[in-house]
Amino acid sequence: MNRFYLFFCLTFFLLLGCQNENANQVINRYYEDGKFNGSVLISQNNQIIIDTVFGYRDLNNKVLLTKETPFYIASLSKTITATAICILAEKGLISFNDNAAKFLNDLPAYAKQITIKQLLNHTSGVKDYENILTKQGLTNKDVIHWLHSQDGLEFKPGTKFQYSNSGYIILALIIENVSKATYAEFLKEKIFNPLKMHQTTVYEANTIIPNKAIGYDRNKKIDDYSILTTGDGGIYSTAEDLYKFDKALRRNQLLSEQSTKLLYQTPVLEDHSNSKYGLGWFIEKSNGILIAQHTGGLAGFRSLLWRDLKNGNTIIVLTNQGDAFPVFNFLNDIKKTLN
Repeated sequence: MNRFYLFFCLTFFLLLGCQNENANQVINRYYEDGKFNGSVLISQNNQIIIDTVFGYRDLNNKVLLTKETPFYIASLSKTITATAICILAEKGLISFNDNAAKFLNDLPAYAKQITIKQLLNHTSGVKDYENILTKQGLTNKDVIHWLHSQDGLEFKPGTKFQYSNSGYIILALIIENVSKATYAEFLKEKIFNPLKMHQTTVYEANTIIPNKAIGYDRNKKIDDYSILTTGDGGIYSTAEDLYKFDKALRRNQLLSEQSTKLLYQTPVLEDHSNSKYGLGWFIEKSNGILIAQHTGGLAGFRSLLWRDLKNGNTIIVLTNQGDAFPVFNFLNDIKKTLN
C-alpha cells in the first residue's frame, strides 16, 4: 500500500468520523482541544437536547462553572435592547420612523435626522466607537461626548449597512428618556422578571454579580470585562436564561406576532440589495428556512444565540476564554448534528 493511498484513507475516515459526530462529541472535542470553556444549550424541535457546562468560571482558583454562572454576553445584548424598543413602540410611546433626536436632545447636529429604525438596523451612519474608545469604566455619556467630537456621519442614513455600537447606546438612552427608568430597571421590569431570567443582570457601576464568570484569553491570562456602556452590551446572562428569551420571542410573550415579525425584516439599501440585519438580529435564509442569530465578543468573552425560526432549533454558547473559541467553526459543526 503506497503512502499516498494510506494518507487518503486515513483522511477520509477522519472526515467521516467528524461528519458522524453528535453534538456532545463536538463539544467534548472543542473542550479537549483547549478551544472551549463555558456553557452550551441546544434545543431541537423545541426540546432541549443539551444543557451543560465545561470548565471553570475562575481558572486561577479552579472554581468550576455551573449552569447558574452568568457570562458577559457583549453584543448579544443588542437583541434585548431591540426588543425593549419594540415594547415601547407597541405602547405607542415611540415610532420606528421617529427621529432619535425627538427623544434625545444631546445628539450632535449632524445626527438629528436619523431614525430609531435606522439605529436598530445599523443603517444610521453613526460612527462606531468600539476599538477607538478603550478606557476602563467607559460610559454611554463618554460615547455621546465622543460623537460630538466627530465631523459627521459615515454615510447618508438608510443607504448602507455599517455595524455601530454607538447607535445602540443611543437606543439605550432613548429607552431611559421615554420610560423614565434606567436601562437596567426597564429591562428588569419588562423582560427579565416576567420571563424569570433571574441570573440576568445589566452591569452598572458598583454592580455585584455573585459567582459570575471571569474573562480570560487563550493563554489563560485574565481579560475581564471592564467598561460600563449599555444598549450595545452590558448584560450578564446564562444559557438557560437566554433560552427563556428565545422561547418568549417564539411564543409572542414579549411582543405581538406582528411586532415579532418586524424583528426579522431587513431593509433595502441604496444599491437595491437587502441588508442582512433586522432589528437586533442578523438574518439569513438557509434552504428556505429563516435564521436569526447574533454573536457577542469583548475581552475574554464570546457569546452566540442561533435560532432556526421554522424548526425550533436553538444553539446558545457562552464562553469566558474568548479568543480561544472559534465561534463560527463551532456553530457549523453543531449545525451538522441537527440535520
